[in-house]
Amino acid sequence: MKIQRCCVIGGGRMGRQIALNAAICGFPVTLNDVSPAVCEDVLQWEKEYLTGRIKKGRMTEEQVKETEGRFTVENDLSKAIAGADCVIEAVVEIEDVKHQLFQKLSDLLPEDTIVVTNSSFMVSSQFAGDIKNPSRLCNMHFYNPALVLKCVEIVQGPHTSEETAKAVYDFALATGKKPIWMKKENPGFVGSFVYAGLLERAKYLVQNGYCTVEEVDIAMEYGYGLPMGPFRLNDLTGIDLAFFVMDKKYKETGIKPDMYDIYEDMVKKGRLGKRTGHGFYDYE
Repeated sequence: MKIQRCCVIGGGRMGRQIALNAAICGFPVTLNDVSPAVCEDVLQWEKEYLTGRIKKGRMTEEQVKETEGRFTVENDLSKAIAGADCVIEAVVEIEDVKHQLFQKLSDLLPEDTIVVTNSSFMVSSQFAGDIKNPSRLCNMHFYNPALVLKCVEIVQGPHTSEETAKAVYDFALATGKKPIWMKKENPGFVGSFVYAGLLERAKYLVQNGYCTVEEVDIAMEYGYGLPMGPFRLNDLTGIDLAFFVMDKKYKETGIKPDMYDIYEDMVKKGRLGKRTGHGFYDYE
């Protein structure tokens, strides 16, 4: 079992970067999104990004031309997945949306096509019932930004075959990543599970008036040498995603997480982080 051609579903920040990274590393890839406007935006973004690589001396004109030949964007799902050995789901982090997509893919794809989810916290066993032959399903979680960060978490669920996990692991290696192969599922996988403890303590300090968001970030960045403190990182990954996880936990436990009200207010005001120009910090 070997991945030679892939399809990425979801033209957002993560999906487009996962797809272009694969194309740069030599894999034919098709990116699919339900929105024609998003598809057009992806093509414009691809052109700007690759032109920037030439200007910075990171790629030659010939390498860019070859990459462009391997990267296609297709609005029609059936056409996008045709011939793919692996389909990477990178849609919005809403479970019902993912269920619907996996059920559709199960009907459209051959039963030996590998299907992976890029979800940052939902384990693939949540969707095993949606897929015929769930042995071909696993997590493949890229870190944001996917064109830059090397870590990819491959999570082998109880339904996932060894062959599937190895094929996905080898694909990650071939696309220039440093993959982790988890043999058991865990919400949050490795990175987010460990980082959650840090973030939980950071929110406790701010919620209870010990210090400010900025001071927490200063301690982590200048004291521990992290590239970004937890709140600056939240701005990058999305305040709305962070609040979605907090809200889910609140509904499950009935216990309101620290800083819940602050995150909720930021979402209502559209302060969703760096992509909107405003989060905990301003990016104008």
